[in-house]
Amino acid sequence: MLAALLVIVALLGLAIGSFLNVVIYRVPAGLSTVRPASHCPACDAPIRARHNIPVLGWLVLRGRCADCRAPISARYPLVELGTGILFAATALLVWHRSQLPLLPALLYLVAIGIALALIDIDVHRLPNAIVVPSYPVLAVLLTGASAWSGDWGALARAGIGGAALFGFYLVIVLVYPAGMGWGDVKLAGLLGGVLGYVGWSALLVGGFAGFFFGAVVAVIALAIGRAGRKTALPFGPFMILGTAFGIALGSWLGEIYLGASGF
Repeated sequence: MLAALLVIVALLGLAIGSFLNVVIYRVPAGLSTVRPASHCPACDAPIRARHNIPVLGWLVLRGRCADCRAPISARYPLVELGTGILFAATALLVWHRSQLPLLPALLYLVAIGIALALIDIDVHRLPNAIVVPSYPVLAVLLTGASAWSGDWGALARAGIGGAALFGFYLVIVLVYPAGMGWGDVKLAGLLGGVLGYVGWSALLVGGFAGFFFGAVVAVIALAIGRAGRKTALPFGPFMILGTAFGIALGSWLGEIYLGASGF
């Protein structure tokens, strides 16, 4: 049963990863993600169906367009493969925690997290076209998870977590506008909702892990001369990484802390 679930979810991830490549390229440019069909950006030749198979299509073409032989970035198959692996890892996590009702919401979060992280790296922006509609989508998915599991307390935590992290980032923006963007504030409410649903420990760990990861990367970038004191680093990827860290390890770290504290 587990093996079948992992295979199905991984294949789904590969297919969604292919679509995420379209989203990452077109959404920041204000283009439709549906039309026109996938095509070579160099010669505009449409991508043949057999070449559109995730990962395999790129390997068959040896990373070049079938028509003009222009190079195709290796990021395309890496996004597809990475999405498949992360989907499978997420399924494995919820299986071992007996939280299968939460799987659809977490898979959706993984998908938009990949897209938003790469878009933020590329253009230093978290598009409203992805973030804002994700609020009702995740609200429906989390409500469905509670209806399936009967855990309505988790849904209440999600509301509190979303409001708390949104408010925290809002204060940062108002106090120090140069250090954070409004896109980060909107994303914080989304991430806080999912973290809160998973648990209080996940919310605390995931909420602050993003700042930790961001600080570590900033210090390393300064040390090796890849950034200056005024260099603006996209913070969205660190928020998303921190959320993943909180979901995966927040409960475990919380138990360690409580045990060490004697509670």
